Amino acid sequence: MTAEREQKTGPRPSIARRNILAAAAAAPVLAGAGAHTAHAVPPPHRRRAGVPLIEPVSTTEADWKGVARALGRGGSLMRKTVFRTGFARTDLHVVSRDVEVTAGLALGSHAAFIRYSDGSTLMMGDIVSTEDELQRMLDTMHAHGIRQTAIHKHLLAHSPDMWWTHVHGHSKDATALAAGLREALDCTGTPPGVPPSKTPPPVDLDTAGIDRALRAKGSNDQGIYKCVFARRERISDGGLLLPAGSGATSAFNFQPLSHGRAALNGDFAMIAEEVHDVLKALRKGGIEIVELHNHGLTDEPRLFFTHLWAVDDAVKIAKALRTALDCTNVTPTSIKAPN
Repeated sequence: MTAEREQKTGPRPSIARRNILAAAAAAPVLAGAGAHTAHAVPPPHRRRAGVPLIEPVSTTEADWKGVARALGRGGSLMRKTVFRTGFARTDLHVVSRDVEVTAGLALGSHAAFIRYSDGSTLMMGDIVSTEDELQRMLDTMHAHGIRQTAIHKHLLAHSPDMWWTHVHGHSKDATALAAGLREALDCTGTPPGVPPSKTPPPVDLDTAGIDRALRAKGSNDQGIYKCVFARRERISDGGLLLPAGSGATSAFNFQPLSHGRAALNGDFAMIAEEVHDVLKALRKGGIEIVELHNHGLTDEPRLFFTHLWAVDDAVKIAKALRTALDCTNVTPTSIKAPN
């Protein structure tokens, strides 16, 4: 049968020739990705038993100059391992439940870059887009080998329609990852970076009362009071050990309204056996549930996140949060919540 088919149609292309033809067919698509397409390492996978985790390495600000240049803005180096940059959507006017949502409350994209001992770089982030911007932004990420690990909501009924996309890139070329992310951000109305004010506006809330209720110290981040708690476990993703607090935090943002009231937005990081008790405690405390989902594809232990919303007395909200926090294995941290 094979000989007869070859007599009629000619010999079949070799495997090498088929690969060349496939690459040629893909070339027009990849050409649109520009010169900085990331040379990604193999797709995410779960670590095989007995294989040691790849450790993050210490870096300096100078190590990230190429990334900052590609992103078009600077960032901050946290714990000598995580280079983090925020992209506040100050261009948007978003309203949820009659509350004008500020960029610091729920409209801040961010990206974190981590260098590893094998010379690779992991990029993780959360990107804010309008519904009209979303599909083109996703296509651009695909062209650059940047994966999406969650596409979801942080807010309940709101206008305009907004989406939050968690992104994952792993490459030997950190600058190419950053350039691909920048091209995707350019598909949105994300404005140029503005250095934060050295003297943030005061937070018109009982912050001491919030701290007592949460048994932790929050921080004033440009007029939003933020409190962050990190998982105590060692968290890994695709065989890469994540630095403490990276991608595994419960973060709460309080936007002052008036007379001690605040709008709360944020999320809980949980393992599976904690989810039910946390959701039950939040609802009992009057806090609304927005989403229950994962942020990663190959994290270990498997993490679940719930985004939440409340408008009430800020200290009352904090007390309800503390009850839910007591159901999880977390500790307070000085890490700021994503902008």
